[in-house]
Amino acid sequence: MIDILLILLIFVVVSTNFKKPRDVLSIDLPTIREIPSDTVTETRSVIAVDALGNIKLDGVAVPEGLLESYLAAYQKQNPGRKLELEADKRLPLERLLSVWDGLTKAGIPIKEVPARIKLKD
Repeated sequence: MIDILLILLIFVVVSTNFKKPRDVLSIDLPTIREIPSDTVTETRSVIAVDALGNIKLDGVAVPEGLLESYLAAYQKQNPGRKLELEADKRLPLERLLSVWDGLTKAGIPIKEVPARIKLKD
């Protein structure tokens, strides 16, 4: 009986793959430097997100969890007006994804909302 247990123990130890702890991956979001221009191609409304995750839509503070309804109301009041996302470099990726999720739920395609990453205040 002990022989069988010993063989099983050896089998389990040899065939087990021990998982190594993975390091947290730090992601640096891409940035675009602004190029001065004399002509304005189009005026866009700005969705600004600071480092703490506070959202402003054209300077109006948006309460937590109400971005979708604010965007839907904004689209009704300003049909055809395009949006632009301005995010802080220190903004957590999860918060940025929640903003994109709110845009999608409001019926605004993400590919039509260019994003700018603020390097400084």
